[in-house]
Amino acid sequence: MRRRHKNDEDKQKYESGDSRKFESERSAWFFSSEKRVLVSCLVFRMVNSLLVQTYFNPDEHWQGPEVAHRIAFGYGHLTWEWKAAIRSYLHPLLFVPLYKLLAFLHLDTPFVMMKAPRLLQSVFAAVGDLYSYKLSAVLFDHYVAKWALFSQLANWFMFYCSVRTLSNSLETVLTIVSLYFWPCMTSSSGTSSTVSRKWALVFAALACAIRPTSAIIWLYVGLLEFVKARDKLKLLFLEVAPIGILVLGLTCLLDRIMYGTWILVPLNFLKFNFLSSGGDYYGTHKWHWYFTQGFPVMIFSYLPFCIAGIIYSKQWRYACLLAWVLGLYSVLGHKEFRFVLPVLPIALIFSGYCLAVIEDPGLPGYKGKESSKKRARCSPKMILALIFLLVTNIPMALYMSLVHQRGPEDVMNHLAREARHGKVKNILFLTPCHATPYYSLLHHDLPMRFLDCTPREEKGVLDESDRFLKDPVGFLSEYAKNMSLPSHIVLFDWEEQKLKNLLNSYDYREERRFFNAHFKVDRELQASIVVYVHTGH
Repeated sequence: MRRRHKNDEDKQKYESGDSRKFESERSAWFFSSEKRVLVSCLVFRMVNSLLVQTYFNPDEHWQGPEVAHRIAFGYGHLTWEWKAAIRSYLHPLLFVPLYKLLAFLHLDTPFVMMKAPRLLQSVFAAVGDLYSYKLSAVLFDHYVAKWALFSQLANWFMFYCSVRTLSNSLETVLTIVSLYFWPCMTSSSGTSSTVSRKWALVFAALACAIRPTSAIIWLYVGLLEFVKARDKLKLLFLEVAPIGILVLGLTCLLDRIMYGTWILVPLNFLKFNFLSSGGDYYGTHKWHWYFTQGFPVMIFSYLPFCIAGIIYSKQWRYACLLAWVLGLYSVLGHKEFRFVLPVLPIALIFSGYCLAVIEDPGLPGYKGKESSKKRARCSPKMILALIFLLVTNIPMALYMSLVHQRGPEDVMNHLAREARHGKVKNILFLTPCHATPYYSLLHHDLPMRFLDCTPREEKGVLDESDRFLKDPVGFLSEYAKNMSLPSHIVLFDWEEQKLKNLLNSYDYREERRFFNAHFKVDRELQASIVVYVHTGH
């Protein structure tokens, strides 16, 4: 009876014309509890992870789950990065207990093996969403934080990338959590700021352990904190040094156990990517790419809101952090969207501030017109802004997550089912190297081979993948002379057109064809990916 009476009161309150106040109270009730926010983000990101069914970047599979699968089950491929010791085992080891648990419960089916790692990452992504909300609340208030969270959840690239098992995705979470604790980034002071700073240092150190390039962010933040700190020697020798040495030492010990010898991964990473420009082997972009193409594509239709939010909020520390990260990454020749993912939530916080200003021009800290809180309804400008953002981001998120480049995961899921029934003996991938997932999705210990693309020290020497792309017929003919033919061959349709007659002469027939893309990405159009099966005896 008491609940019915309360509902009647709510209904009367809503119908009395004070609907805006009613909705505001309901919204305030929801966002007043961090647990409710976290649970909502967790549910959203778990659904998000199930909807991501496409292939984005090889590192999502080859540098995380593939390595973890090798540790957990005894088979899996280690790429050249692990032989060169420029990767730490810290990130892949997060997935090992998950794989062990699935095997123990006999749940390691092809479907579960495909979805489980992203479901685990969705938990981390939800924590990142929560701390993005909390950081916004500290910088501004809960009203702005609400719209910052909306921006984060509705941005197409965060939907597309945050639940993927890339080390950059976890780095993004650690970055936003660390920023929340840095006193210089939240204007906090006093005894509690010292404890907060220690937590900030821990999360920053972990981010650097997973991705050494994360130091670009923390160099900027660290300099700000050093300038602000009263006792600079205490900061350096009693906080930064002990925490940095502890995290570095534990990471080195972990890598010592896994590599079998003492390895300083950050140093090797620095030598390869910065001192020798090894990353340039995989392609380079113009210096302005992050400013003119990369980051604008990621933030997409939120860009004007972000720029307006920077101007309105006057949070120059974070605006300069954005410029600092984009500027320093622009110096490197090899550029990728995911490298600057850790600062995307910051840009979306600014977008959230702009949305809050549109809804309420009387927002504290913004000298606008009269407060719209007195209005009964949401302003037409706000409705148009929300419609614009949702109409531009939702279709993009769903298309990129469900349609574009879904072939590699579909083909591995098919081969995994076939292998489970004993119909696959061995597989040859005649695709650009690392164009599909590998043992982590197949989850069956059988011989597989892909075209190698390990960086060469000699300039002008083509790797195996490039030699195949240059002359597919000659490459396969030579392979057939020297190697036994596999039971299955996987290739894209544009390679198939050149090899179809040769494959037929070797007694191969098309078994399955999977849609991949409507438009090309970095090579010829890879519209579909095809599986050929050997029918000879």
